[in-house]
Amino acid sequence: MKDLHTRHRAVLPDWLALYYGEPIELTHGEGRHVWDAQGRRYLDFFGGILTTMTAHALPEVTKAVAEQAGRIIHSSTLYLNRTMVELAERVAALSGIPDARVFFTTSGTEANDAALLLATAHRGSNQILAMRNSYHGRSFATVGITGNRSWSPTSLSPLQTLYVHGGVRTRGPYAALSDAEFTEACVADLRDMLGQTRGVAALIAEPIQGVGGFTSPPDGLYAAFREVLKEHGALWIADEVQTGWGRTGDHFWGWQAHAASGPPDLLTFAKGIGNGMSIGGVVGRAEVMNCLDANSISTFGGSPVTMAAGLANLTYLLEHDLQGNARRVGGLLIERLRAICAHLPAVREVRGRGLMIGIELVRPGTDEASPDAAAAVLEAAREAGLLIGKGGGHSTSVLRIAPPLTLTVAEAEEGAAILERALGEV
Repeated sequence: MKDLHTRHRAVLPDWLALYYGEPIELTHGEGRHVWDAQGRRYLDFFGGILTTMTAHALPEVTKAVAEQAGRIIHSSTLYLNRTMVELAERVAALSGIPDARVFFTTSGTEANDAALLLATAHRGSNQILAMRNSYHGRSFATVGITGNRSWSPTSLSPLQTLYVHGGVRTRGPYAALSDAEFTEACVADLRDMLGQTRGVAALIAEPIQGVGGFTSPPDGLYAAFREVLKEHGALWIADEVQTGWGRTGDHFWGWQAHAASGPPDLLTFAKGIGNGMSIGGVVGRAEVMNCLDANSISTFGGSPVTMAAGLANLTYLLEHDLQGNARRVGGLLIERLRAICAHLPAVREVRGRGLMIGIELVRPGTDEASPDAAAAVLEAAREAGLLIGKGGGHSTSVLRIAPPLTLTVAEAEEGAAILERALGEV
């Protein structure tokens, strides 16, 4: 691995992050497990950043990919594409958005970029509202609206972005309020901000902030925001790149925890739908989706191979009720982790929903984030055979746990036991 790491550093940029003091090369996987180049097996609780959503080497997906690759790999959107139409039909129906249209991309970054283009073109404004502590991708536009300093390397942006309270429930000026008071204060802040701006295009928000450390507002906050946005004609973009497809257990989409004011105008998705294949997209109201007055295509979005993977993966997910499994097994896992962490002074909070769980670490006796502890737990867990992620706002001090949605109870118990030992060591 040292030789490969040396070669990596010689040809790739310094800012390309790697996990672990001695990075590992993953060579193959099966189910909820992966193997490294030395033959070590790991229980995977991160799934390639929430992307291997169902299972590694899922036979239904690998078969669909191989069969499609044997017919034709690429054509672009300049030609009719049966698998793209079929997947778009299913995504439109599942989105909850009336008269929906779907545009496929190759990543969540590109999906959010497309949503921003559509919203600003529809509204004739480049003003965007985003949530503090948010993350929306790595393109110039999405970096410009990301509200997380660790992932925003430049203040330059084609958009004028204003940041709104509400994405983080347990930190910030409203943390001590009740859920109802918190929502009321955030809505008042939004209303005040909109009263001082002119023609905001849209609010983009993750129902659960992914890179931000799996934080979320009280249920209903974005529904209350939506009512205020409607008064100003502004759109609501739900960034479901990490929360979609049933991962939260309680809902198929994260926005459904905020459904009192109806679905979002635009919904972006990616990651899990391809189960590792490169798929992203935006689905939204026809009025907004059709607003562009110039020609456009996608060279790789809607590729026959990735669409075949998405169709097979979505079919498997629905037929095997993986949303229900995320609710059941995720509920057991989060309660087990809360019991483990209840006596640990370095753990500030265990939070999450379904199979999207965060453990926030602090310096014992304080409320100060502890990125060193998070890094140490990450290393200890890997050494014991468990892969997890990390994230968080001002400091990367949250352990991120997001296994494939086929996780079994026995595997949840195994992972929790490893985490218990790793947290105890640190």
